Order: sequence, then structure tokens, then C-alpha cells
Amino acid sequence: MPPRTTDSAPERRDDDRPRPDHERAAEASEAGAEHTAEPAVEPEAEAPEADAAAGRDAEAGAEQTATDQAGAEDAPSDSAGAPSADKDVDQRVAALRRTADGARRWRAAHLAGCAALLAVALTGGAIAFGGAGNGPAGADAAAVSAAGALSPGALARGDLDAGIASLQKHLRAQPKDFGSWATLGVAYVEQARTKGDPSRYPQAERALKRSLALEPGNDPALAGRAALAAARHDFPGALKYADRALKQNPYNERALCTRIDALVELGRYGDAEKAADTADDRRPGVPVFTRYAYVRELRGDVRTAREVLERALDSADSPADIAYVATALGQLAWNQGDYKAALDGYARALAADDSYLPALEGRARAEAADGDRGAAVKNLEQVVGRFPLPGPLVALGELYEDRGADGDRAKAGDQYALVDAWTALARAGGVNADLDSAMAAADHGDKKEALRAARAEWERRHSVHTADALAWALHVNGRDEEALPYARRATATGYRNATFLFHRGIIERATGDERAARDHLKAALDLNPGFSPLGAREARTALKDLEKNR
Repeated sequence: MPPRTTDSAPERRDDDRPRPDHERAAEASEAGAEHTAEPAVEPEAEAPEADAAAGRDAEAGAEQTATDQAGAEDAPSDSAGAPSADKDVDQRVAALRRTADGARRWRAAHLAGCAALLAVALTGGAIAFGGAGNGPAGADAAAVSAAGALSPGALARGDLDAGIASLQKHLRAQPKDFGSWATLGVAYVEQARTKGDPSRYPQAERALKRSLALEPGNDPALAGRAALAAARHDFPGALKYADRALKQNPYNERALCTRIDALVELGRYGDAEKAADTADDRRPGVPVFTRYAYVRELRGDVRTAREVLERALDSADSPADIAYVATALGQLAWNQGDYKAALDGYARALAADDSYLPALEGRARAEAADGDRGAAVKNLEQVVGRFPLPGPLVALGELYEDRGADGDRAKAGDQYALVDAWTALARAGGVNADLDSAMAAADHGDKKEALRAARAEWERRHSVHTADALAWALHVNGRDEEALPYARRATATGYRNATFLFHRGIIERATGDERAARDHLKAALDLNPGFSPLGAREARTALKDLEKNR
């Protein structure tokens, strides 16, 4: 599977619970398409400070009905002077850091309000289709044909921002082009992922709903809805939309891949293996190969995973694909404690795309694990300066704590506060952020909140990551007997993950099973001795104490 953060589920390119409001609204829109020629659209908000209700609407997924007017509500004005991508990022980071300052001063009462204002600030001014700026890679506006038929694959291989701008221009002239609306929706999902900006998800939803309203049941838009649901961590919804897309077109690559993703995240690993085999038969290629590799890794078959990724890298011919697969190889090597191979993989990825976030983060983690803490801190500071996401924020905070210089504890606190701000922003974009919240809060925040979030996520899905998160949240709340079955479940598939082994060993020690605790703590350190600056130190200390007591 594609590159992964170390504390959560894998990143992807390209549990029954009540359905979210945005899904019910989408289905109503699709059904209503049979009776009306014009789709319902949410009008653009006038300004970030326009009204507090904008934040509530974004968070609830509310839709306001408006007339089409040839798509004018959704397309940006050519003279609007949209800010560049770099300026967008800088403004977003500045807003997040202001939220963190507020969190330190008024932690309990003030953070939620700041985060809500942050969500309004980041979604209000560009809530329809504005805000696309200059991107780092290759293709440009000329990639859009006269018919506006720019494929999602072409967008992924080229300059995403320029491709989006071209699609917007085309759709102002041809607002009934359902295929281009679907492509635009998928492009927004990709943009949200690559820029770490969940405010793009409501934009993606509106574009995809418009496509389905114009042409009900078209498989590109259904596959886009599946990808959007997966990005928002609504994996039952992702599976539903992927199955609907594949009913229309069994060879839709995006739907095939998202179906694998959803089954993995729901903990249905046997079904995910079958889905990967099916996808490999129908649409072999880089997106399928990386997912096939991750399914094998989750089963403990690291050798096959590596071989598949190496073949995928050999077949990759675009900078985006090379960066994507090389980063997956780097992450696989890092998980096994092979830091030289990991750094080689990340170097190859960054040679193809020097701004690729997962490779930048992975390189810093590998540097830290390999003993070059100075470089790791410097590089992670650059990562979070542009992309303040939970994984790198926590990693940087732990490096500050481990370094222990003057002011480092306060710096670490800043990073953890930013995780809270990002979580609020993600939820405003319709993302279920409970897993991120549980993992960060268990070690660096409100332990009761960590347990609440972990329990809520376990109700939705039973993956190894949610099992580990729930086990650890129970442990930090002093409920080790309850935690142990979940810790065992997290390590039951054969997945070789040092953090999972460390958590299990600490929980076993707390329950009095010292022999098992020694075995699992030793296994964690043998596998990946630098898996976490603070966790590895705790594992070594606990193992030393256990050896003394033998």
C-alpha cells in the first residue's frame, strides 16, 4: 500500500453506524436528478468572517439550494486574484499556530472556539472552487482538452493546481459536463491529501454531487465519492460507493483501489486480499500494486510486499508515481529497522519530487532513528511549517521532549496543541478524526478524551490500528486487564509493527505477565529500535527492569 504515517492507517493516493448528513444529502441530490435539469449547489461564502454559521454549516455538511446560473456560483472569477498555494499554506500554518497560542493560555475553554474560527477562516473564502495556486510538478493548463476531459490520472501525474484551474475555467463555459465535474471532485480530494487541507473536502463533495445530478450513476463520480468517503475516514461509505461504481464499470481503477482501502481499514483483511487479487486481474498498475503490497505486509509477508513494490517502482514512469512507490519502500524498510534502505527510498522519492510530504516526513523519522537527531528536528520543523499534520507534529514534539534543552518542553507543547487545532479543522471538513485524536491524546493530551475517541473508532471499525489505539488508551487510563485483549488483537495478523509490540509488552507488564512482556518489548526493540524517541526509551527502561527481576 502507499506510504504510511507511523501512528495511523496508511496514506492512499489515487462497523455499522448512522450515515453522515453529507451522505444522505448526496443521495437525495442524486435521486432528485430525475426530476430536475439543474443541480442543487451550495453558494460561495463571501468572506472568512462573514458569519459564524459558515463554520456550523461546514461541520454539519449542510447544503443550501441555489440556482445554477451556468455554474457561476461554483467557479472562481478570473479576476479574483486567487492566492498561490504557498500563500494558502503559509496562512493556514499561521492560523494553526495562533490557535496553539490560544490553547496554551485558555486550554479548556478557548481551543474549541479558536478551532471553529479557524475552520471558518480556511473554508469561508474558498468554499466553492477558489484558492488553487501554483503547484510543484509538471503538466499545466494545456492538459485539459477542448472537451474538458482531463483524467484523474493526468492530474495526479502533473501540476494539480494548474489542472484544477483549467477544469474550473472549462466548467464556467460548459457547466453541464458531468465528467469534468467528477474529475474536479477527485482532484480536490487529491489536493486535500497532498496539502493537508481538509477544507477541500466539502468542495470535492459539491463537485461530485453536481456530476451525479447531471448524470445519475456515472461511475467516475461514484468512484470519486468512494475516494472522498475514504479520505474522510468513512470507510463503510467508501465501500458502498466503490461497490456502486464497480456495478456500473467493473474496471474502474479508482473504485477497485478504494474498495481495497475500505476493507483494510474496516479490518476485513481476508476480503481485502480477495479484492486486491481481483484488482490485480482487472487493472494491474502502480495504484493496485502498492495496495497489494500493503495487504501482504499486514499479513506479515514483508518479502512479498517488498518484491511487489520493487516491481512497481521499476514500472513507474512519472515523477509522482516514482515518489509514491519509493516512499512506500522507504516506509517498509523503516518498519523493519533498516534505516539505510529507508533513507535510500526516501532519497529516491525526493529526487523525483522534492516536495513530497510523506517522503519528507519519512526521511526525518529515519534520520532520528539512525541517530541524526539534529537533522531530524530541522527537517521535521520544515515539514510542520508547511503541513501541520498530526503525525509529524507528534514526532517533532517527541523529539523536542527527548532532546530536553531549555524551552524544548514548551516547544513540544506547541506541537501537541496544534494537533488539537488540526483535529477541529478536519472535523469541520467532514473528516472523522477520532483515531488521530485517540493516538495523540493518549500520550500527550486528555487521557479520558483519548479513551472516548478510541472507543468510538472501535465501534466503527476493527482494524489493527484501532485495536492498538484502544488498547493503549485503556492502558493510560489504568484499565490494563481490559486493554490486553485489544493489544493481542493488534498483533494477531502477523503485521510487524514495533509500536504495537511495545504497547503489548507494557500492558502485559502491568497485568503481571512479565515473561510475555519481556518477549514483546525485546521484539519491538529488535525489530525497530528507533520506532519512537520516547517509546523506545520507555521500552528499554522497562526491559532493563524486567531483566533485573528475573
